[in-house]
Order: sequence, then structure tokens, then C-alpha cells
Amino acid sequence: MIRGMYSAISGLQTHQTMLDVVSNNLANVNTVGYKSSRVTFKDQLQQTLYGGSAEGPNTGGTNSAQVGLGVQLGSIDSVMSDGSMQNTGKPLDVAIQGDGFFRVGLGDPSTTPATMPNELNYTRAGNFITNDQGYLTTPEGYYVMGRDTTTTPASDTFIQIPQGATSIAVGTNGEVTYIPDGGGTRTTAGVLSLAKFPNDEGLMRLSGNRWAAAPAAGTELVGTPDGKTFGQTIGGTLEMSNVDLASEFTNLIVAQRGFQANSKVITTADEMLEQLVNLKR
Repeated sequence: MIRGMYSAISGLQTHQTMLDVVSNNLANVNTVGYKSSRVTFKDQLQQTLYGGSAEGPNTGGTNSAQVGLGVQLGSIDSVMSDGSMQNTGKPLDVAIQGDGFFRVGLGDPSTTPATMPNELNYTRAGNFITNDQGYLTTPEGYYVMGRDTTTTPASDTFIQIPQGATSIAVGTNGEVTYIPDGGGTRTTAGVLSLAKFPNDEGLMRLSGNRWAAAPAAGTELVGTPDGKTFGQTIGGTLEMSNVDLASEFTNLIVAQRGFQANSKVITTADEMLEQLVNLKR
């Protein structure tokens, strides 16, 4: 009975974690570029009451007898499938159709030479803005990195759009262009860089729709949007959350019932212990 209570406690704890993950998914149902999470369970160690035996001269062999000791958290996986696309009409809103993450970081483009970010983060949220100097940034102030492919090797750059520029647009190849103040030919401010990893699910979540590189993700491959190795960029569009409400509410019910069932086990074991104690009467 005591063993059963401890098994049920492990069930309560893991289903509480499942509820936490589902709740976070539902909270981020409208978060730009958000990737949902899922929970898997695995069983605990088994207590072997007696081991099995092979066939002998006079017996046909026996199977072992084991009693489980509960459940534990198996994994919390990131679901990296694409979210739906939403047309916003805002030129600096950019979505990635296909593989890749935008590369963002903290630096100082005003220094000579420019101080490049010493640590980059990655995001699928393309709701970009420009700061007071015209540099392309995230709403949190992280610079959006471009890629200069004219040097050998290719190098990272900041993307700056001059004051007074009009007709700003982002092409499918990541090229950010504009028409200068006063008119003239369309000019390129820079080309968005993208990164992909051997194991996207190995990235570590940060706040602000950002991810950090981690050993499990592998080494980043950097390039520009091409529709082949990397995805294409779509200007005036945002990738929305990939949370599936129907699945999440189903998981919510499963978590609730699992928690309820394990609570009932504890109640039943307690009643059995009470009856055992009352035998003295």
C-alpha cells in the first residue's frame, strides 16, 4: 500500500508538469513564431520480487515478477513544425517559409570597426522594427544580422535603412531594399542571414521568442534565403504560433484525468491503511 502511494505521488508530479507545459502552450497561442512543447513519460525502476528461469530438466521455465515504482518525466520536446502565415502588410514583418532561423544579437554598429555580437540568438518571430539610427532590430532591441556574401569568407553585417527611405521591401531571397529619400533607383540595405541546425529541437528556449545554441543542436549552418538549403523569406507576413488548440485541450483533459486517477489511488491506499489500523479494535 505504501509503495502504491509513492507510485501515485510520482504520477501526480508528472501530470502536474504535463499541465504546466499545456498551460504554457495555450498561453502562447497568439505568440508570433512560437513553437509548442509536448511531454512524454517513462516508467520508474521496477522492484523484482523474483527472477525468471530458463527451461530445466523437469520444468518449463518461469517468468520474472516485477512491481513498478511509478512514473517519471521522459522528455519535454519542442515541436518545430511551421506555424500558419498571417499577412500583415507591414514591410518589416518577415516570415520564413521553410528551414532556418533569423540570427539576432547585441552589438554596437556605431564603433569603427563595428562591434559584432559575441553571442547570437535565433528566432522565427520576424516582427522587426528600425531603431533611431535606422538599424533593423527586434522589438527587444536585438540587432537583426545580415550576411555579406561579397567578401571571402562571407561575413555578418548590420542592416541599416537610411532616414527618409520609402518603399521598403523584403524579397524572397532575404534582400532588404528601399528607395532613397528624394527618389532614385532601388537600393539594397542588406541581406537577411539564416541559420539552421542538425537538430533544431536541441536549441534552448529563451525569453522574447529567442533560442540559444546548445550542444544537442549541433553546429549552425549559416546562409541566406534560397528556397533550397534554407527557406524563403516573405515580406509583409508573420509566422504565427504552431499551437494546435484542439490537441492542447485534449491534452489538458488527459492531464486532468491522469492527476485525478492518481489522487484516487492515494485515497484508496489511505482507506486500506485505515482498515488495517482499525483491526486492533
